[in-house]
Amino acid sequence: MPQPLDVLQTVFGYPNFRGAQAEIIDHVIAGGDALVLMPTGGGKSLCYQIPALCREGVAVVVSPLIALMQDQVSALRQLGVKAAALNSSLGYGEQTEIERQMRAGQLDIVYVAPERLMTEGFLTQLERCRLALFAIDEAHCVSQWGHDFRPEYLRLATLHERFPEVPRLALTATADGPTRREILEKLKLEQGRQFVAGFDRPNIRYRVTAKTSARTQLLAFLKSEHAGDSGIVYRLSRKNVDEAAAWLCDQGIDALPYHAGLDKAVRAANQDRFLNEDGVVMVATIAFGMGIDKPDVRFVAHLDLPKSLEAYYQETGRAGRDGLPADAWMIYGLQDVARLRQMLATSEVSEAKRRLEHGKLDSLLGYCETTRCRRQVILDYFGDASEPCGNCDTCLEPVESFDGMVAAQKALSCVYRTGQVFGVGHLIDVLRGSDNERIRKLGHDRLPTFGIGSEFDKDEWRSVFRQLVAAGLLRVDVEGHGGLALTEGCRPVLRGETPIRLRRDQAKRKAPARTERRRAILAEAGDEALFEALRALRRDLSRQQGVPPYVIFHDATLVEMARHKPRNSSQLARLSGVGQVKLESYGTAFLEIIGRFTE
Repeated sequence: MPQPLDVLQTVFGYPNFRGAQAEIIDHVIAGGDALVLMPTGGGKSLCYQIPALCREGVAVVVSPLIALMQDQVSALRQLGVKAAALNSSLGYGEQTEIERQMRAGQLDIVYVAPERLMTEGFLTQLERCRLALFAIDEAHCVSQWGHDFRPEYLRLATLHERFPEVPRLALTATADGPTRREILEKLKLEQGRQFVAGFDRPNIRYRVTAKTSARTQLLAFLKSEHAGDSGIVYRLSRKNVDEAAAWLCDQGIDALPYHAGLDKAVRAANQDRFLNEDGVVMVATIAFGMGIDKPDVRFVAHLDLPKSLEAYYQETGRAGRDGLPADAWMIYGLQDVARLRQMLATSEVSEAKRRLEHGKLDSLLGYCETTRCRRQVILDYFGDASEPCGNCDTCLEPVESFDGMVAAQKALSCVYRTGQVFGVGHLIDVLRGSDNERIRKLGHDRLPTFGIGSEFDKDEWRSVFRQLVAAGLLRVDVEGHGGLALTEGCRPVLRGETPIRLRRDQAKRKAPARTERRRAILAEAGDEALFEALRALRRDLSRQQGVPPYVIFHDATLVEMARHKPRNSSQLARLSGVGQVKLESYGTAFLEIIGRFTE
């Protein structure tokens, strides 16, 4: 049997295991079942790929997306691993040939969708194969309470009944306590070991700010910090995706749309461009991204609130998989809260499910309005812990808070006095004593709350109202026109019985300059010109072979090359990410480029 560390070094080109990888791999090689929870970019795939190469037989990997399967197979073949994917994109002849290779023991790893895996015909085929293990990737899809529920995942429990001697490994990057318990129950993994490697992604900088002009704010973010970078922009609706992608193109940014309403061929072509080219921005609904392996996504931007903190963590986790600096940037406003509340109110789900979703939304709003370290809030949500990170907006520019009792009482009283039907704009006009025809016509200039809020400008009052909604003291009328109404929770504040602190939003946060963010990546490389030359060579090789550039080498490996400037094959082989097959395939070409610069 090959030794795991030898496989790690010679095939994958990494010197040592990280975290719990070695323990997980030894457990699976010995035939044990396991649930592995590891952050995106933490090396989950190695936890089943190395046992697949150490155990006899073929490893069957359950994967939810064709694009993910193809990506993984391309990367493994570059390493000399005998891998294949069975999915609907293949012709009948190709599928039967892969099944023949499985029976003949000619494949190490086969990726398959859960729908195909659980057909009687395919299960019968597996009974004729020597099986190394089953790996269930994106295992959170089994949770009916989660954000990526896939009903076909529920049937995977029968693998234990049909193949009791084959070890099973469930893997995910996103699962809070209840979701973990559901995975164990639904997949019948209660007797397996749990490996929870933590949720922290220290290379991601988290930033949240109030939405004022979404397009203007996004454009400023992209041009000042991420010009020429690959990234994802999330929008809630298909219409907004199309409009944002077209507008970004008009502004000179290479942007593409992705959502379920597009033709299948268009979606596939857009995804291929995103994966295979540098500097493409994908504007998408949440239908895009699950399992995307592109490691050099330098930012994820949310122009609309996701549905939960769990979904937010999953989506932002698609940035910086290579461990290099990346941004999770989000803007939001009261209209986002109203839209999500309306979606919940009109959804055809059980009352228990609706209460759970409301609780998840409340946790997300608390994250948006926190004065604490954002990373601490995220990790607390998943039952993890952290010191203040120093790499989020609230750490880099600490938020000032103030005693908000009087401001809250004025805002709540104004909502009550005006009849609990008006939106924020009108309420602010009343509080600030604006002299306009609508206020006079309604008689709101004669209310006790008229003009009592002149100490705050309009943006400051918007912040107050937003925080009161986030705190559950006000609710947005989802059936009307977005008017605000009081909740039962506001009574102690109105009576002065419960203290309340509010955050004071800074007028304009200082954004890191593009050069500063780029230097964060290039500082280790030390030679920007060499790094860019290595990227150009990688791009040419990837085009010749029809694979994404990162399948050749990750940016992190190119940084290592630029920093250490290896002069021969033995020195190149010592760098992280340079395995034996890649050394033989690409070593000469990359050493030639490095040699030109060192001369």
